[in-house]
Amino acid sequence: MVEGIYGLVIELYMKIRKFKTGATRDTDNGKLDYEGFISPIVLQRYAEYMHEHRLQSDGKLRDSDNWMKGIPKSEYMKSGWRHFEDWWLEHRGCKSREGLEKALCGVIFNAMGYLYETLKKN
Repeated sequence: MVEGIYGLVIELYMKIRKFKTGATRDTDNGKLDYEGFISPIVLQRYAEYMHEHRLQSDGKLRDSDNWMKGIPKSEYMKSGWRHFEDWWLEHRGCKSREGLEKALCGVIFNAMGYLYETLKKN
């Protein structure tokens, strides 16, 4: 690496991206890449699953963020295992209660809820 003022100029220059239009931006090095980490088709299916489960047994529609009010981690664990069992059954070629997609969405929901409760405490 070049030292001194020239090294600083080179380092700063390398952190800037210049587009054909003339627009400039810092590099995306070290930045979280949500677009690459998350699949839009998976997220859409998960949202559909969550919407399907908003209707409560009393006929009322729960808020979409109702789960953020707090559910004990033990409940997420128990429910997660039931959905994992369905996933496993489907993986082994057996019939499950809800089918593969719903089982996977259930696993995602319970893992997300468990992680949410964990992060809230930190």
